[in-house]
Amino acid sequence: MTNYQAYDTLEDILKVGSDDHPAIVVPDGPTITYESLRLQVCSLSKQLNEWGISKGDRIAIVLGNGIENIVSFLAAALSGTAAPLNPSYTSDEFKFYLNDTQASALITPMGGAQDASKSTSDETLLISVTVNKDGQVRFSRNNDVKETKPSLGITPDDIALVLHTSGTTSRPKRVPITHRNLAVSIQNIITTYQLSALDISMCIMPLFHVHGLVASLLSTFGSGGTVVVPSNFDALRFWPIVNDHDVTWFTAVPSMHQALVKRAIRRSNPKVPLHKTLRFIRSCSSPLAPSTCETMENVFGVPVVEAYGMTEASHQMSSNPLPPEVRIPGTVGTSTGVSIEIMDEAGSILGRDHIGEIVIRGMNVISGYEGNAQANEDAYTNGWFRTGDQGYINEKGYLTLTGRLKELINRGGEKISPREIDETLLSHPSVSEAVAFGVASERYGEEVQAAVVLSANVSQLELKEYCRERLASFKLPRTIHVVDEIPKTASGKIQRRVVAEKLARIQ
Repeated sequence: MTNYQAYDTLEDILKVGSDDHPAIVVPDGPTITYESLRLQVCSLSKQLNEWGISKGDRIAIVLGNGIENIVSFLAAALSGTAAPLNPSYTSDEFKFYLNDTQASALITPMGGAQDASKSTSDETLLISVTVNKDGQVRFSRNNDVKETKPSLGITPDDIALVLHTSGTTSRPKRVPITHRNLAVSIQNIITTYQLSALDISMCIMPLFHVHGLVASLLSTFGSGGTVVVPSNFDALRFWPIVNDHDVTWFTAVPSMHQALVKRAIRRSNPKVPLHKTLRFIRSCSSPLAPSTCETMENVFGVPVVEAYGMTEASHQMSSNPLPPEVRIPGTVGTSTGVSIEIMDEAGSILGRDHIGEIVIRGMNVISGYEGNAQANEDAYTNGWFRTGDQGYINEKGYLTLTGRLKELINRGGEKISPREIDETLLSHPSVSEAVAFGVASERYGEEVQAAVVLSANVSQLELKEYCRERLASFKLPRTIHVVDEIPKTASGKIQRRVVAEKLARIQ
């Protein structure tokens, strides 16, 4: 087994894989070895230094998933600080994120991402990236070169990556993640799932999000394994790619898992096994209903483990374990190298089976948001980071999430977790997606409503009766809206607030 404790930076992590071992595989495209990956990252990092980029400088990256994105990210993190952005942002969004990040450089595809390029300041270095059929990545600058800066050695406390919180309930907060934060999180993930150089992961999460970057990509590099990177997620092509490349595991959000389940159920020959080499499936970034987990295990024939992560913790905090350890659907498992407790509003730690705010601390947790003193004052209590999530830990140490504190529905003084209603609706065989939310009510202050996407015909009355048999009367949705789709963030999280705003007026 590799000595995973031997690395503290992304530079160290890149040294784990054997020279001739495949590092990155693009379906119907090139494969590059660890030796090629290291040489390319080193060369392009030096090139960025020659163009005036150095430690502390922010390098925005607007690229789709692929070799060029991965190599650009690593080169940026080793010469300055990587700041990946969603390529589908609008011009106004690019202006906000580029300004908030104070990007010194912007990396885009050759001739692409025009909205991003037009949103930069005159001082921003504009860089185009290309990749040839052999997987060799090239940078070219599109404006005047800045003064050459010396290459400075990377330390564990240098900021490798800057991301933003989702900003669904407030202005997005800037999250600085150090090399040490990443290294610890990667080691925790490798240990949790017993990853090795024999493993082949498949990255279907976007590489501008901590889930895809840390769990799919960097944890694979930290174990010396291989990552298969399709350009996007396609449920039709997914299983052929898994089998063509002997994929052993993948991680995704529940909406992706649900799409794969639908496709698997509809396939023409259900007697043919879906896969040959898969050993487990991971779910994270959004709650996985126990009914969905059960269906996945029945359809896919491998263990499904739900994990709990967030950007401020460099991704993973807890996970259900692999067999033969006990998996408990509906929970997010036990701590994975991170201290997790439950805290009340006054800052006192609560005992087992008491509901309160989930708090964490550990070497993977950021020391604070950038440029936001108020957010830091609100987020840290006695050295603990307040996640904003509500939940409880049982006597065996398994953590159950009951909802976001800001999303709790207050109906006449009764605090209702919308997640419980989500899971009840999702357990109905005709419901493929569900989200509950609160709307203003003169009588109760707030009333419960829900929105569902159906996979088969069922009436609102039938769904209400189904809920009535499983939920206390005060938790029952007054109205259940049938919709074609439920809005989600780019990382697959359901946008509960957006749904509420769109549907609250419909009675």
